[in-house]
Amino acid sequence: MNAFSQPHPAQTAYRSVFISDVHLGTRGCRAEFLADFLKQNKCENLFLVGDIIDGWRLKRSWFWDKHHDEVLRLVLKAARAGTNVVYVPGNHDEMLRKYISLGIEICGIKLQMEAEHTTADGKRLLITHGDMFDSVVRHAKLLALLGDWAYTAALTVNRYFNIVRSRLGYPYWSLSAWLKLQVKEAVKAIDRFETALADDAKARGFDGVVCGHIHHAEMRPVNGVMYLNDGDWVESCTALVEHFDGRLELVDWVARQKLSMLARPAPKLPPAATPEGATARALSA
Repeated sequence: MNAFSQPHPAQTAYRSVFISDVHLGTRGCRAEFLADFLKQNKCENLFLVGDIIDGWRLKRSWFWDKHHDEVLRLVLKAARAGTNVVYVPGNHDEMLRKYISLGIEICGIKLQMEAEHTTADGKRLLITHGDMFDSVVRHAKLLALLGDWAYTAALTVNRYFNIVRSRLGYPYWSLSAWLKLQVKEAVKAIDRFETALADDAKARGFDGVVCGHIHHAEMRPVNGVMYLNDGDWVESCTALVEHFDGRLELVDWVARQKLSMLARPAPKLPPAATPEGATARALSA
């Protein structure tokens, strides 16, 4: 463990952290939970596995609050402090993919179409968002956009659904996650998402593959390699972490911190608050 890895008494140190599907710029993003996670955990390697910023939503509307600012600030702070930060864009932040061929870094953050990582115990992992293995995104983008709209609507319904459940004495249950999972499971059954990713990684000599995209955290062997999906920060609020001995673990931050998914989101910023302004605030922090 190097000097940077020595944690603050209130922090946990990991060798690597993998997060994806944050969807900054959307009301459904639980940026406050991610900011809390980033404050309480240190790592030597931080992999941003796609859909960190929701470029699809930015074309239609813009939502930003102080927690979104804080997530950007904490990621940039980590990069400045010596963390190896690698950003593998997904389909929602595909606008960044055109800059990958230029080989540039943004404030110390490396942009890569995909990445690879060797764990402390010698396992080689392929890191990719995963949308290239999703037939809906690859071959029917309009359908995917409609699905994105329907998912946003489901998140709104979900809140009121759970308010009623709470008043009746029932615990939180994610209607939107359940509905989304039914659709995504159908897509996976057709396209064999997990198997396709695992087979691709195996054919290329990797021991495992880390991805996101389907908002469903999972860690299990598939066809002789490890399939590792780090989940999302909209519904599950999970991250994949690597300990210093190479052990991999899925962290459910809501369950670990006993957070409430019913917490009311922050109010929308006034029209003067633009994406450019938010980025400028984070860079100047």
